[in-house]
Amino acid sequence: MEMRQDPSICHQTFTQLVEAYQPMLIRLCYVYLRDAEQARDAVQETFLKAYRSLPSFRRECSEKNWLIRIAINTCKDMQRTPWYRFVDKRITPDQLPMAQEIATDEPELMCEILRLSPKLREVILLYYWQEMGVQQIADLLNISQGSVSNRLRRAREKLKTQLERGQYHD
Repeated sequence: MEMRQDPSICHQTFTQLVEAYQPMLIRLCYVYLRDAEQARDAVQETFLKAYRSLPSFRRECSEKNWLIRIAINTCKDMQRTPWYRFVDKRITPDQLPMAQEIATDEPELMCEILRLSPKLREVILLYYWQEMGVQQIADLLNISQGSVSNRLRRAREKLKTQLERGQYHD
């Protein structure tokens, strides 16, 4: 027997999700897509997908992790489209949405993070920006804890090398 939720409860829950997670998802999608309009489109698509599947959400993970996973998949889908290759992907930390919330004393570090490969950038952002643990990231990305740890190690090594060389780009 399928249980149906009251539509008003679903709507209220959805509204709370949007209010709580929209700014974080916009920043995340912007880092993936490097375009403000596409990031907003990705977040809108993320919330549409979440709304459609909210009644069947089994709460096996947190709402935040669930929405991040949907957003990452949405961004990856958008990156596969032919239109995406026309997006100017050169960004600086001050161009990020809500830059004041993620401001760092080391803009060079953020620039180098943005230059990492998507797999390495992904784990760095989730680990440091979203303050997720290795297990949470592994669950979210459907990879092993060892893979997460390995990607974190490789990303840190690359960042250290680049920052030590002083190879910053304008």
